[in-house]
Amino acid sequence: MTVNLIITIGTFVIMEAITWFTHKYIMHGFGWFLHEDHHQHGYPHVFEKNDAFFAVFAIPSILLFYFGVNPKINYLFFIALGILLYGVAYFLIHDVLIHRRFNWFKNTKNYYLRGLRKAHKIHHKKTGKNGGECFGMLIVPFKYFKKSTW
Repeated sequence: MTVNLIITIGTFVIMEAITWFTHKYIMHGFGWFLHEDHHQHGYPHVFEKNDAFFAVFAIPSILLFYFGVNPKINYLFFIALGILLYGVAYFLIHDVLIHRRFNWFKNTKNYYLRGLRKAHKIHHKKTGKNGGECFGMLIVPFKYFKKSTW
């Protein structure tokens, strides 16, 4: 049981690094054609092409859940669980708190959440694919917490 918890938490933490790498080198690289609309201010649609990245991250999780029900390789299930939990956290932070796609958490005074939102706003100051900063989601440089008024 403890090993499964460690696998799940470890996967969650590793997903932050994978997300940073994917955001910096894929979304702002060859995948810019999917991510570009996300950086356009006032994008008028409910869905963005950028939302395709949710499916990209969901596929490995779904496959790992499927194969992880086998007792001989059940650690795959807990890797999938870590990916899923990160996806839920990403959705709540990125789509709900930061981009306000839903009207939840709009009056939070939480220091950490305000810092995350500030860092992401700085990231979106650049509307092009180059020259951006702060590609992480849950771990951002401390300087954004010092400036976290909004």
